Amino acid sequence: MVLADWLDQHTSQAPPALRARVRDYALQASGASVPRVLACAGQAALDQVLSHPSDRSAALDLLAADALITLALLAQAETNPDRLDEFATLVLQAPRTRS
Repeated sequence: MVLADWLDQHTSQAPPALRARVRDYALQASGASVPRVLACAGQAALDQVLSHPSDRSAALDLLAADALITLALLAQAETNPDRLDEFATLVLQAPRTRS
């Protein structure tokens, strides 16, 4: 599964600005699988928000973080649903950084 194609398929109804921000974060992230790449991208978006907590311009990054984590869980459910609970727990327990 090619990440860019998967994202296009699963974000086709999202607003263009959000689609672009999700895609930017996702294509900059790395991981061993699509769910992990998306989870890492979500973490990067959340880190960006946390580094600018009172900046309203971070709102799109916050929406992207939410979308990326949701997409990571969806990708996990599609590829390995038996490990969805374990994956969700790992995502929740991921360390967060504050700049």
